[in-house]
Amino acid sequence: MHNLRMSAVSTAEPVDVVVIGAGVVGLAVARALALSGREVWVLEGEIGIGSGISARNSEVIHAGIYYPQGSLKARLCVQGKQLLYAYCAERGVAHRRCGKLLVATSLAQMAELAQVQARALANGVDDLQLLSAAQATALEPALHCHGALLSPSTGIVDSHGLMLALRGDLENAGSHVVLNTAVDRVALSQTGRHHVWMRDGTCLATRAVVNAAGLSAPALARRFEGLAAHHVPQEFFAKGNYFSLAGKAPFQRLIYPLPEPGGLGVHLTLDLGGQAKFGPDVQWVDDATDYQVALARGAAFYAEVRKYWPGLPDDALQAAYAGIRPKISGPGEAAADFGVQGPQTHGVPGLVNLFGIESPGLTSALALAQMVSALLKD
Repeated sequence: MHNLRMSAVSTAEPVDVVVIGAGVVGLAVARALALSGREVWVLEGEIGIGSGISARNSEVIHAGIYYPQGSLKARLCVQGKQLLYAYCAERGVAHRRCGKLLVATSLAQMAELAQVQARALANGVDDLQLLSAAQATALEPALHCHGALLSPSTGIVDSHGLMLALRGDLENAGSHVVLNTAVDRVALSQTGRHHVWMRDGTCLATRAVVNAAGLSAPALARRFEGLAAHHVPQEFFAKGNYFSLAGKAPFQRLIYPLPEPGGLGVHLTLDLGGQAKFGPDVQWVDDATDYQVALARGAAFYAEVRKYWPGLPDDALQAAYAGIRPKISGPGEAAADFGVQGPQTHGVPGLVNLFGIESPGLTSALALAQMVSALLKD
């Protein structure tokens, strides 16, 4: 692997495809396009791959349980999960199919578990098992609940290892990742020859552009000359704080409460080394670069976690990290679906914008890549 700089690119020679953003989705898209025989340049403004959303999530491989039937989130999560497990096995990316328990912490929530199971089944997730409190605690003795759903196909993955593998694949196919190269604007053309301008004044001519800029995707799209403004959604930022557990967790599986507005609640996840972390919560913010953990929110974490783990010791949680979800729906609104806009949506040939690729974006990445590749096939 090598870190190319834009100074090595001749502006006289056109590039087939430009992908903006080297997070897990951008790299997956670039890999799919490269494997289809196209020359792809991935432009990343930071000094390394996956330093934004992809570096600040829970690294969970989701089953596809919660999302509305027929939504892109539901379809691409279920497809992407299968593709991701197969890819990790093939490429030796560290992962573990550990399973998770979705728990009802009150009798009133038991009916919700049945509703979640029915929604999951409609999405093609047919392996959920409804457990009694006794059955759940037989699996996880430290757990407190009135009942639970066991999702055996939920897992965890080394997200950085995954991105390194994706990058290796696309580079082996003759494509490139160019770091420390921020895109300033794009001049779109109906003739299919777009011009991508970098902040240093460099310009590339390209047949196709994929905006996979994550948190910056809507703001970047507003600087696309030739794209109608009404195609660009308003962005919202939902910060999620994570706290890690000091000491060993008494759980072998992920533990999730029922979803809350804006997110999936303060859940317990494990990394591949067995370290437990809790989060994310939901904190709506205006600054997409505010990654400071809000220490004051720690007290609320204890109360939420003790609903399903009453034995959580005092002073056992320590600030870990924070991430930002790239929302295209705001507080109090129903969660928006993935925004995947190709030429059939906005009428610009060779342009795909990816908006609001929040969870389950990591799980869906390989399926999203197939979808984008199909949109650009013509």
